Amino acid sequence: MLVSKKGFNLDCRKCPRLANFLDEVRDDRPDYFARPVPSFGDSNARLLIVGLAPGMHGANRTGRPFTGDHAGVLLFQTLYDLAFSTSPVSESGSDGLELKDCRITNAVRCLPPQNKPIGSEVNNCNEFLLEELQRVPKAGVVIALGSVAHSAVLKALNLKQSLYPFVHESMHELNSDLRMIDSYHCSRYNTQTRRLTHEMFKNVFVKARELLDQK
Repeated sequence: MLVSKKGFNLDCRKCPRLANFLDEVRDDRPDYFARPVPSFGDSNARLLIVGLAPGMHGANRTGRPFTGDHAGVLLFQTLYDLAFSTSPVSESGSDGLELKDCRITNAVRCLPPQNKPIGSEVNNCNEFLLEELQRVPKAGVVIALGSVAHSAVLKALNLKQSLYPFVHESMHELNSDLRMIDSYHCSRYNTQTRRLTHEMFKNVFVKARELLDQK
């Protein structure tokens, strides 16, 4: 496994395209967070959720992953239903919501143009993802929201991509201490086209809860 040497930095400018784009966003929307978005939740949580990247009017605005956008509506309701969150609604970084035995991060910490990070940007952020994975206690679970998050987790752990194909609801034994469950991303497009239903999404978290509750 790789060893991370540098901590996450709110002033990170490792990706020129993303850094310059955030500069433009801050100029246009001075009330937005518009910086690399930190992870949210208990740093010792047994469940780590990995998304793609901050959304323009969600995490990029509020400074908290999945907060204030469409994708967060389904995610936080599901977390609440499975006792991972104190509230079913996440509106702002100061709304008092707390996660329980759960932490949320993204494969890419900065808002990408058109919500599409490029490979080098995923790679540049991979060290920060590794730091999150290293914090997950033994017998922990990672939920990868989408194929980019799935691949980023495998890269961080130096695992061969072809041995762990992305399939919704599939569970992968990454090593003796960590399992990963795949899910389609809870984006507006996926939910509105019914590629991902509420029941399908909830089943992923039910499976995670069952794994964590095993003694």
